[in-house]
Amino acid sequence: MNILPNDLGRQYSLHAAEYEAKALEVLRSGWYILGREVEQFEAEWAGYIGAKYCVGLASGLDALWISFRLLGIGRGDEVIVCSNAYIACVMGISMNGATPVFVEPDEYDNIDAEKIEAAITPRTRAILAVHLFGQACDMTRIMEIAHSHGLKVVEDCAQSHGNHWQGKTVGTFGDVGCFSFYPTKGCGAFGDAGCIVTDDEALAQKFRVFRNYGSEKRYHNQIVGANSRLDEIQAGLLRVKLSHLPEFDAERRAIAGRYLAELRHPLIRLPRVRPGADSTWHQFVIHVKKGRDELAACLKEKGIGTIIHYPIPPHLSEAYRYLGKKRGDYPIAERYAGEVLSLPMYNGMTEEEQTFVIEAVNAWEP
Repeated sequence: MNILPNDLGRQYSLHAAEYEAKALEVLRSGWYILGREVEQFEAEWAGYIGAKYCVGLASGLDALWISFRLLGIGRGDEVIVCSNAYIACVMGISMNGATPVFVEPDEYDNIDAEKIEAAITPRTRAILAVHLFGQACDMTRIMEIAHSHGLKVVEDCAQSHGNHWQGKTVGTFGDVGCFSFYPTKGCGAFGDAGCIVTDDEALAQKFRVFRNYGSEKRYHNQIVGANSRLDEIQAGLLRVKLSHLPEFDAERRAIAGRYLAELRHPLIRLPRVRPGADSTWHQFVIHVKKGRDELAACLKEKGIGTIIHYPIPPHLSEAYRYLGKKRGDYPIAERYAGEVLSLPMYNGMTEEEQTFVIEAVNAWEP
């Protein structure tokens, strides 16, 4: 048996006729940039998330760096972010010249909100709340800290499409919610795509102008902007995906439910969902107390693919060597990088495949 970590073809095959019909509809329309499909998707995604405004962009990274740019955060400013985040989160900060300040994760693999205040300095301007793996940060505490210190809050929801904290959808707590629609995401496009959501009408309009070369009216450029436009085909395909997203999330929760109930190994800690939150299970990330690489190799021999999210914490990456951080500065993130392993998780995964993964993990002998 050959089981991929994420089989995108399975999800496509579930509704192939709808995707193909939509693609042909857009192709035949003769309008491919900033048209009806983008407008409709923006309205539908805002409604799904529970935000007033949505602005489609070219990628999730664009959503991040443009957010900090339009919030006025740049050189000399600091932004707090979790030390185990994907490096794109940190790039969204540093691309504007601001400095990332790392805070360790908690037992739920997201930023430990109780450690944020200790990292605040006179230069701190914002908190980036990254909802990793389909989990949710403690947004109640994060917003309390932000309000008390006058900080902006940006939420990175790239891996959390439609999950909640205390009944409210993530992405609607901060000043801006950023989403990636990279193909592996819960509501994945068929290429690169992203968006932001916000309840601030003026800020939403700034995004619309900035994404189109700083122009609201053709050839009338108000500011130096960027080319970061969600195209019509991706928007149309995302509309199809969005119409099925509740069923996709329900299926992933069912798979995760089997894993949680049936995976039993003394060296494995299963993922934990924060009380007050739910999960869309973008990834099913276990912590292997000893022998993570050996387990991955064992599963590979049996035809089971796994991924490490993520093997190198941002502060130890070559890209951020200039920050002067060293091994041991963020021991929890570094320990997690040596423990985490993402098991296969995708829509269309059969019960037989789930059983095969469960039995292979339980049978592993270090």
